[in-house]
Amino acid sequence: METRYELATFAGGCFWCMVEPFDSLPGVKKVVSGYTGGSVPNPTYEQVVEGGTGHVEAVQITYDPEVLSYEKLVEMFWRQIDPTDPGGQFNDRGPSYKTAVFYHSEAQRMIAEASKARLEASGRFDKPIATKILPAGPFYEAEEAHQDYYRKNPFHYRLYKEGSGRAKFIRENWKVREKDEELKKRLTKLQYEVTKLNKTEPPFQNEYWNNTKEGIYVDVISGEPLFSSKDQYDAGCGWPSFTKPLHRAEIEERIDSSHGMVRVEVRAKTSDAHLGHVFDDGPDENGLRYCINSASLRFIPKEKLEEEGYGEYLSLFE
Repeated sequence: METRYELATFAGGCFWCMVEPFDSLPGVKKVVSGYTGGSVPNPTYEQVVEGGTGHVEAVQITYDPEVLSYEKLVEMFWRQIDPTDPGGQFNDRGPSYKTAVFYHSEAQRMIAEASKARLEASGRFDKPIATKILPAGPFYEAEEAHQDYYRKNPFHYRLYKEGSGRAKFIRENWKVREKDEELKKRLTKLQYEVTKLNKTEPPFQNEYWNNTKEGIYVDVISGEPLFSSKDQYDAGCGWPSFTKPLHRAEIEERIDSSHGMVRVEVRAKTSDAHLGHVFDDGPDENGLRYCINSASLRFIPKEKLEEEGYGEYLSLFE
């Protein structure tokens, strides 16, 4: 049976930063950077940035609605932006950097409007939501240099995302807001110490170091998907080891100089939980080994993915 793909189009400021969050989601076929919303056909990057075209920088996502819902795409979109800013995004100012959801059907419009209303009512922000919900029009692909920028220029991409203020805003405004007292009640003592006090559990004496079942690992605090058993291997270190995360955008790396060593700490972006460390001695082509504490994870076996709301990840095991 032929897959019937649909389109989702979002403007979230600089399109360099809007590809990575969607690129690795199951059900996403491709993410294209481009220009939309204006009246000038086939604009150049320079024309759009200078103004006068009416276009904004945007990304257009081709996805399989049988695997990934439009609602989840919209929720992911919100978490990449400052939806209260009517004049651009972070250091990027002007009309071409305004945010918008461009809907391709009445069903998409209704989902986007409902999602925006929930965000407004949540009280997460003390200013009104400025992001507009607009009908989709012609979408013009940006120049090749702007496609997959995070892959082609990883160092500059990270510098730009941090330097522009986007990364800091996401850390401070989109993380899980749960008081320590509440966390202590629902986490075990070890889970709390690992995720919030940066402790390390004993090797070979933790829940998932030798797990061989198929499934995914989610953040024990937020429930965000982090790793897959497909990328897990036995590194001989006594902790769960992975060659890569499920979604690079959900992982944050920081320099850790504790214990007289310089290492790269791995944290979960949404919950700000300490997960473990990443090393450059992995077996895969990227050479990375994500050494993760079991106490920071919750494993969901393949047969329970649908039941627990992670049905889109079943495609990983087909």
